[in-house]
Amino acid sequence: MTAAEAQQAQQVTQLLGELASGDRSAVHRLLPLVYAELRRIASRRLSRERSGHTLQATALVHEAYLRLVDQRKTDWRNRAHFFGVAAQLMRHILLDYAKTHGAAKRGGGALRVTLDESMAVDSVRVEELLVLDEALSRLERLDPQQARVVELRYYGGLNVQETAEALGVSTATVKREWAMARAWLHAELARNQERSA
Repeated sequence: MTAAEAQQAQQVTQLLGELASGDRSAVHRLLPLVYAELRRIASRRLSRERSGHTLQATALVHEAYLRLVDQRKTDWRNRAHFFGVAAQLMRHILLDYAKTHGAAKRGGGALRVTLDESMAVDSVRVEELLVLDEALSRLERLDPQQARVVELRYYGGLNVQETAEALGVSTATVKREWAMARAWLHAELARNQERSA
C-alpha cells in the first residue's frame, strides 16, 4: 500500500468512526473517498450477472451506500470492514433484485460457477445465483467464518489481505478457510446438480 493509499484508508476509518458516533455530516465526506472502490465492487459483481441485466453499477452502489450509512449500530473497525459489509449488502440487493425479476424455476442445466482466485463466473443466471446463495447459506450454518470469507472474496472482490483485515484474522487463516469453503461449495453445487438432473 502506498503512502497515499494508507492515508486515505486512515481517513476512511476516521470518518467511519465519526459516522458511528452519530456525526451524520461524515456521510458527505466519506462518499468521495469510497465511491470508486464501491463502484469497482459493484462492476465486478454485475459483470457476473446474465447479459441484459437491468440493474446498473451506479444504482447498486447508491443503494448499497444508502444502506451502509443508514446503519446506526455498526461499529466500523476500519476501511476493510466497511467494504466487507458493502459486499454483503450488494449480495443481498442483487438477490432481492433477482427474486423480484423472474426467478421462476431452479435447476435444470449445468452450473457454471467457478470459485477460483480470479473469481470469474461465466453466464450466471438468476437460478444459479439463487442456488449458489442457498449453498452459501448452508455453509454459513456450518461454518460462519468460511461463509464470510467467500462473501468477501467472491461477492466483494476483496483480496486475501483485505479479507483478513475485515475479519480480524491472519492471511493464512483466510487462505485456509477460502480453500476449504471452495471445496465444500463445489461438492454442494455438484450434489444440487445431481438432484436436479
